Amino acid sequence: MLSSILRCCIGAFLVLLLSLGSGGASLAAGPDASTGALLFEQHCAGCHINGGNIIRRGKNLKLKTLEREQIATVDAIAAIAREGRGQMSGYADVLGSEGDQLVAEWVLMQAQNAWTQG
Repeated sequence: MLSSILRCCIGAFLVLLLSLGSGGASLAAGPDASTGALLFEQHCAGCHINGGNIIRRGKNLKLKTLEREQIATVDAIAAIAREGRGQMSGYADVLGSEGDQLVAEWVLMQAQNAWTQG
């Protein structure tokens, strides 16, 4: 319960921050990336904060891991976000029709930048 309240607060804060504009560096490179970042914060960051994994450390979102698991593509990441894999449930219902792609693009961008932007 507390974790879902915390996630909602973080999501609301992010929406507020994005709507006010940062005046400097943004979370990501454009409106789609911003949406991907917001969706990640709302639905993924609880377990994958800064590209890690609080449940299974070896199953993180770092580029080296994505490459080792042969999922370092937008389509592969989107499929996992949508359908799930192993212990992780799929999030197709909450991500919507294009949300899986937006999250996957943002995750891959973060992984390529060593998760220094978020």
